[in-house]
Amino acid sequence: MTEPITEQPAAPDHYAPRRYRVRHSTIYRYDDDVEACYERGFLRPLQTWSQQVLSNDVVVSPDPDVLTEHVDHFGNHSFYVEIRTPHRELVVAKTAFVDVAWPRPSMESLNAFTVADAAVRVGEEADPMERAEYLLPSDLVELGPEVRAYADSILWADRPLGDALQSLYATIYRDFKYELGATSVRTTLPELLKLRKGVCQDFAHLAAGCLRSIGLPARYVSGYVETSPPPGQPKLEGSDASHAWTSVLVPGGEWIDLDPTNDHFADSRYIVTAWGRDFRDVSPLKGVVFTEAKNSTLEVKVDVFRVNPDGSFS
Repeated sequence: MTEPITEQPAAPDHYAPRRYRVRHSTIYRYDDDVEACYERGFLRPLQTWSQQVLSNDVVVSPDPDVLTEHVDHFGNHSFYVEIRTPHRELVVAKTAFVDVAWPRPSMESLNAFTVADAAVRVGEEADPMERAEYLLPSDLVELGPEVRAYADSILWADRPLGDALQSLYATIYRDFKYELGATSVRTTLPELLKLRKGVCQDFAHLAAGCLRSIGLPARYVSGYVETSPPPGQPKLEGSDASHAWTSVLVPGGEWIDLDPTNDHFADSRYIVTAWGRDFRDVSPLKGVVFTEAKNSTLEVKVDVFRVNPDGSFS
């Protein structure tokens, strides 16, 4: 998961169109032969109102016996990989080129509604199935009393909606420490609220839980964000990671994306791969292997480079 990016002064070009090359490699190594493996994951970025996918190439080694793609229930591109050739290393790599252009959220339009008014209006406007899908609790986004209490301290009923959304990501950013290894993919929201530390996956789940608990549909978004190297140093290939944030449905049918890990709304540095109710719907790669191996390692390499007008990368 991506660590918090180094914040720089807000600049208009954060929302201007950008072209990116995204490379994501997942490498499994085993100390004995894997007789067969069956993997599913999300390897193609989504085509959305904020981004256009120009190309997406997937390479699997060893050569798969089956490689198929379908669009899942949430509209994501789900890949299925089946390999029955004995191997000790599995590499799944993708390279995508994507044009991204996020509009800046209109605080004036959002603040025309209170939190309570927004929940009522969305309930009247939204497709009932989609609303229920992203409003009900899910495996990793439970809506217990701890989550409701935290949400009520930020998203009170008569607060202007735009101010409330800004406060939600800012409060999570302030209240929780980013710490790798503090949580796992099974960490619950009550556990997170006690720990007060975690990673982007946890903060996205918490923001979604807060929004759902006050009646606003919210989805978990998986993707990437452009990061900057330390001053004076070049950006290294493979130095990035996948990222996660939250998207909320507001009156008028628009989804507003917010990132509590980095304390702002999403902008043109953000690239969407998949969305769902929580992490389990959009896990980048998961599956089953048949092997007598006692030990295995996992290596993930990700880089997000901006494509300059002359075709170079930065």
